Amino acid sequence: MAVVAAQPAAAQSTIFNIPSTDTVAPKKGYFEFDYLVQLPKPDAGQFQIFAPRFIVGVAPNLEAGVNVAISHYGDDGGNYTTYQPNFKYKFYSNDDKGLAASAGLIGYFADNDADSFGQIYGVVSKKIKQGARFTFGGYGALSSESDDKGGVILGYEQPLTSKVSFVADFLSGKNFWGYFTPGISAVLPHNGLLNIGYAIGYNELTGDGDPDYKNNALFVYYGITFP
Repeated sequence: MAVVAAQPAAAQSTIFNIPSTDTVAPKKGYFEFDYLVQLPKPDAGQFQIFAPRFIVGVAPNLEAGVNVAISHYGDDGGNYTTYQPNFKYKFYSNDDKGLAASAGLIGYFADNDADSFGQIYGVVSKKIKQGARFTFGGYGALSSESDDKGGVILGYEQPLTSKVSFVADFLSGKNFWGYFTPGISAVLPHNGLLNIGYAIGYNELTGDGDPDYKNNALFVYYGITFP
């Protein structure tokens, strides 16, 4: 979420789903609102997710925050909320070489008696002279019941104009996190950011998904850095 010159996809701590190597500057805050809706719409039980996020820079290269993901399922499928406290530390940065590395932890605590779990991750980014930035790393699950308890993290950000970029990210694994999401990121006035993409479930990518259930979704988020 630190604003980076000529990096339209900056001002963020994630691309879509993956953590970037950026961290919020000390004494700065970042608010974001995510919206996902399952598309194509299934015959019943379409899901929508409403997720406000708030992050603060608590020290140089250290941020802390919380996400509140409210999931709604149509046709009386009910609602549930997941609280996601998170921390990230950028432990390496070399602007001359375009390199950065960060590590972090995210917790997941649901209000519907579901088991709590977490994710620990590490990512490295490389920005090339042409303006593109590549992110790669890995993650592991903490106390997850999923068979896949880890995977790779990949990200790509390519400026198209001074304010618009093509962005994409990917987390592997047949689990809670497994998605590939390409889209567009646009810098808005007043330190704002708008991302629009399409999240494709890992099972759909590998052809292992239930043909009667598609967990793909339109993904839109708006974020703003302050003060």
